[in-house]
Amino acid sequence: MELPVPQAMEPAPSDGMVTLTHALYALHGFSALMGVLSTAFIVTAFLTGWPSIIAVIINYVKRSDARGSWLDSHFGWQIRTFWYALLWVVVAGLLVLTVIGIPVAWVLLVGAGLWVLYRIIRGWIALTEAKPMPIPSR
Repeated sequence: MELPVPQAMEPAPSDGMVTLTHALYALHGFSALMGVLSTAFIVTAFLTGWPSIIAVIINYVKRSDARGSWLDSHFGWQIRTFWYALLWVVVAGLLVLTVIGIPVAWVLLVGAGLWVLYRIIRGWIALTEAKPMPIPSR
């Protein structure tokens, strides 16, 4: 008879860290919403809005407090969302330098904006359900 292997239990995050993570999603979401409601692209409002910039700074500062818990995946999710969005804006900016690339850049910016909205919504729903986000394989 085989005995079950004990599973390593992750420490439960504090209520304060869960609340902070909700606030960080709200800050990121507010910046993206400003892009929806204004003439700016969603992704550019997300990257240049002070709420999102503050949120990503807090993500880096407080990530060590979330280490070892399922909240760490949310901090990584938010940080990756910010930096990949910046990468796509840089690529779109380079495409704008060529006349032919302007329509492609526009489509890329719209697509990146929708992707940012998806990531914020998906992450926030998972947080509400107390579920971790998928961690990319390295």
